[in-house]
Amino acid sequence: MLTLQEATPEDWPDWRDVRLAALTDAPHAFRTTVDDWNRGAEQRWRERLAMPDALNLLARDDGVVVGLASGIRYPDGVAEVRSVWVSPRARGKGVADLLLTAIEEWAVRQGAPELRLDVLPGNERAIALYRRHGFVPTGGEEMRKPLVAKR
Repeated sequence: MLTLQEATPEDWPDWRDVRLAALTDAPHAFRTTVDDWNRGAEQRWRERLAMPDALNLLARDDGVVVGLASGIRYPDGVAEVRSVWVSPRARGKGVADLLLTAIEEWAVRQGAPELRLDVLPGNERAIALYRRHGFVPTGGEEMRKPLVAKR
């Protein structure tokens, strides 16, 4: 069964393990590297999960962590999707769709006027996923999706 969990600083070991797995599995998809984060001590991981105006999600399949994603809200109100990744064992099960939907719902609750993200060139699977969720390329690596606040 697929479930999502909001990660807190206490969840840093799970977040660290899945983030390092993501950076190892798909180095072409991220700006940071395993080496950048491998040097991270516990405090660095905890700080990442304690960022204000952020939502950090862990996806679990029968209790095993199989994915992650983050949403960050900036002072201008715009929200950004970051660090989306699903392990190879869970791909094709709708995990990425669950993560993106949860980030979008969070952004709407935060009153964000739009959701944006960057996707590196050549990451066609990610581009297709984001397009399926209504994101539109705006030039370069950026994609955006206008949001409608629910009343």
